[in-house]
Amino acid sequence: MPKTFKYGVSLYSYTDDYGTVMGLDDMFDHVADTGATGVEILGEAHVEAYPNPSSAWLDNWFRLLDKHALEPTNMCTWVDNRITLSRNLTAEESAIELRRDLDLAHRLGFKFLRPKFGVTSEELDPDPNWSSAVERVLDLAHKYDIVICPEIHAPTPIRHPVVDGYIEFIERTGTKNFGLLIDTGIFQDRPLKHWGQHEITPEMRERLDFLNGIRVDPDDLLPIAKYIVFVQAKFHEIDDNLEDQNIPWAKVIPALQRAGYSGYLSSEYEGLRKPWLAIEQVRRQQALFRKAVDSDA
Repeated sequence: MPKTFKYGVSLYSYTDDYGTVMGLDDMFDHVADTGATGVEILGEAHVEAYPNPSSAWLDNWFRLLDKHALEPTNMCTWVDNRITLSRNLTAEESAIELRRDLDLAHRLGFKFLRPKFGVTSEELDPDPNWSSAVERVLDLAHKYDIVICPEIHAPTPIRHPVVDGYIEFIERTGTKNFGLLIDTGIFQDRPLKHWGQHEITPEMRERLDFLNGIRVDPDDLLPIAKYIVFVQAKFHEIDDNLEDQNIPWAKVIPALQRAGYSGYLSSEYEGLRKPWLAIEQVRRQQALFRKAVDSDA
């Protein structure tokens, strides 16, 4: 059973920390300052002139990776199935978007690509053409050595037809280039106080029940362990004593270890947006991880 993980940070954590998006130089500085070794991005948010960055931007990207000894981990993208109101994208049109993002992820050095497919329900059932679209690009993903990994994200639990469908796809195709990304927000077991810049109101709680947490049992990871390739370590608030106010890491981390997971825990802060707060919160989560793993060694 692995005792440790790799540690990374999603640059999304620092988005809107000052009412805007920090420049890459500042974000990389903050990631490196935590001791993390991996960096995760949102393609459309963090790549200037996405999906066709300039040579100068690319040069700076690789300069920053070298300067801070960081590796690209996961690039998050979208498949805009409902880009028009008159019809959904066809499977081939969706595959074109996936090819575009696989090409960019490869150019930037990423090994994981999280596509967010358009959904058809409040439980985040993906557009029905997702499997046909992905199957069209598996050869390209194999060529680039990239794993395509849709996320399991609240309000979808692990025991759900969405997850069953992803696993069936893996088993049917026999691919090594498709897996599951776990967003740890599914384990939230206490209500949120804030969501972004907004204090959560009773009306919001009533309309968006997942704000109170869907309380997935971390042991639900065990039956799907061999399909898990990446973990976005979603969190909202960690106090001065390194106690998370919403996510039960004392249960989640041992479950991941029992599952044999030794990949990245990529900090994804989605708490209150105030100047400097995200920077400190990410530091705290990274410290929480190391403390938890060291105490279990």
